[in-house]
Amino acid sequence: MGANKAKFMIIDGNALIHRSFHALPPLTTKTGEIVNAVYGFTAVLLKALRELKPEYVALTLDRKEKTFRHEQFSGYKATRVKAPDELYAQIPRVKEIALAFNIPIFELAGFEADDLIGTLANKVDGSVEKIIVTGDMDTLQLVNSHTKVFAMKRGLTDSIIYDQPAVRGRYGLEPEQMIDFKALRGDLSDNIPGVKGIGEKTAVELL
Repeated sequence: MGANKAKFMIIDGNALIHRSFHALPPLTTKTGEIVNAVYGFTAVLLKALRELKPEYVALTLDRKEKTFRHEQFSGYKATRVKAPDELYAQIPRVKEIALAFNIPIFELAGFEADDLIGTLANKVDGSVEKIIVTGDMDTLQLVNSHTKVFAMKRGLTDSIIYDQPAVRGRYGLEPEQMIDFKALRGDLSDNIPGVKGIGEKTAVELL
C-alpha cells in the first residue's frame, strides 16, 4: 500500500464489544452500571486511532433481527449461547462513545456487521487504504492490496496487522481462499458444517 494513501478505519463493533466484555472484569460506575465492554471498546478505539492515524472512521454493528443467513440455513448460530444482558445493555453507551468522536454508525436490519464491513471495504476504491479493526478472523477474506485487518491477538493490548503476506504466513493461503477454507473446515462458532472428515490441515492441503 502506498504510504501517502488516506486511511479508512472500519470498526467491527460487535467483535470488540464481545471481546472487551469477556476480557475485562465487571467494571462499574458509581451508580452500579457495568461498563467493562464500553471501557475495553474505548481503549481499543484510542489505540487504533493513535497507531493507525486514519483520515476516515466508521463503526459497524449487528442488529437484533435475524439475518438472511438464518433464512438460508435454519441452523445458523443455533448452538451459540446468548450473551448476558449486561453485554447488550452496554451497546447504547458504545454508540454514545462513537458519536462523541463524530464516528458514523452503520447498522442494517437483516445483515450483520460483517456484511457492512465487506460492503464498505469494497465500495471504497483502492485509492484509499482500508483497515478493519476487529477480533474476528473471518474478515481476513477481505484482505487485498488496499485492505488490511488490525486484529487483537490476546486481550485488548496485543494487536497484529494482517496484510496479504501475513495471511499467507499464518494459514498458507491467499486471503480469497479463506472462503473455501471455511467451507471445507466448517465453523463451529456459527454452527456451519464443513465437509465430513476434513479439518484445518486437510482443508489447507486441498487448497
